[in-house]
Amino acid sequence: MNKFKITGNLGMMTPSATLAITSKAKAMKAAGEDVCSLCAGEPDFDTPEHIKQSAIEALNKGETKYTPATGTIEFKQAVAEKLKNENGIKTSAEQIIIAPGAKFCVFSTVAALCAPGDNAVIVAPYWLSYPEMIKSVGAEVRVLNSNPENNYELDTDELEKIVDTKTKLLILNTPSNPTGAVYSRKTLEKITELALKYNFIILADEIYEKLTYDADFPHCSIASFSDETANQVVTVNGLSKAYAMTGWRLGYLSAPLWLTKRIAALQSHTTSNPTTFAQAGGVAAIRGPQEPVEMMRQAFSKRRDLIYSLISNIEGLKCIRPHGAFYLFSDISFSGLDSLEFCAKLLEQEKMAVIPGTPFGAKNCIRMSYACADNVIQDATIRLQRFIKNNF
Repeated sequence: MNKFKITGNLGMMTPSATLAITSKAKAMKAAGEDVCSLCAGEPDFDTPEHIKQSAIEALNKGETKYTPATGTIEFKQAVAEKLKNENGIKTSAEQIIIAPGAKFCVFSTVAALCAPGDNAVIVAPYWLSYPEMIKSVGAEVRVLNSNPENNYELDTDELEKIVDTKTKLLILNTPSNPTGAVYSRKTLEKITELALKYNFIILADEIYEKLTYDADFPHCSIASFSDETANQVVTVNGLSKAYAMTGWRLGYLSAPLWLTKRIAALQSHTTSNPTTFAQAGGVAAIRGPQEPVEMMRQAFSKRRDLIYSLISNIEGLKCIRPHGAFYLFSDISFSGLDSLEFCAKLLEQEKMAVIPGTPFGAKNCIRMSYACADNVIQDATIRLQRFIKNNF
C-alpha cells in the first residue's frame, strides 16, 4: 500500500489515453498479433533528409552543450521570420520561445497565466491534454461544446455566456485534433472581439496549420488580425506534424513580450533548453526546402478522401468531412456503447485499434487517424464494418 497521501495538482493528472492505447496496440503487434491501428497522431513519413543531415552536422561540429533556455538565437530568428512571412504575425526573436515540443509550449502558457481561482475555456471535442494541464495548476476548466452541424466551431454567443472576470485563457486548436475542423476567419474574428472585450488571452494551437486540404477552409492565424489582437494571443506551433519530426520534440511559441518573459522563466527552471543539435535540424526545417511538406500534405489529402468515402458508407457511423489535420471523428451513438467500451471490444474482436472520444469530451465518438498507408485504411474499414455487422 502507498503510505503517501498525494494532494498536489500535478500528482492527480490522468495518463494520456491516446498514448496508452497506441502503446497497447504496438505491444500486441510486437507479440505477433495481426493488429490494424488507426491510432497514430504522427505522420508515417520519415523526417526529410536535409533536416536530419543538419542535425548530424551539428553533432559532428560538437554542438552538444547548453543553449539559452529559450533556444538558439538562429532558431528563434528563423521562427520569427516564418511567422511574419507565412502567417502575417508581427513578432520578433525576443518574443519567441523554443521548447521541447509544442505540448510543453501549451503547458507553460497555461502555467504562466492561470492559478487557483482562475478559469480557462476549452472547446469540446478538445485535445485531451488541455483539461489536464489546466487542472494541474489548480484552475477551473470550463468546457464549451461544439457540434458537427456547425463544423465543430464554437458558438460565440455561448462563449460570451461562460466567460467572466476570472477567465484568463481560451484555447483554440485549428486545424483540430480530434475533429479535423478548420475554423473560418469570420468565427475567429468574432472570438477576438470577445477576447478584447473581456480581456482574456487566446492560445492558438496551430500545430496542424500546414495540413489543410480545401480552398474554402484555409488556415488563418488569429494573431495576424490586428496589433491589438496580437497583444492578447499566444501562437503555439511546432515541427512534429508538418515535418514528420514527432520524436525530435521541437515546438515554439510567440507571445506578447511580458508573457514571453514569464514563460521563459518557467522554462529555465524546468527543461534548461531544447536539445542543442535538434535545434539545428529545426532551422533547416523552417528555412530549407518545403517540397517535402507539400508532398505529405497531398498524400494526406488523398487519404482523407479515401477514409471519408469508406467510413461514410458503413451503416450507423456518422462523420463530417474533415478539412485539416489527419483525423476522422465518427459518431458511434447507434451502438449504444460509450467509446471506451466500443474501442475495447473492437480491439479484442478485430485486433483494430482506434482512439475513444471520451478523453476528448465526446463519449459517443471515436477518432481514426489516416496518417497511414492506403492498404491500412482499407483493411481497417473491412474490420470495422465486420465488427459492426456482427455486434449491432
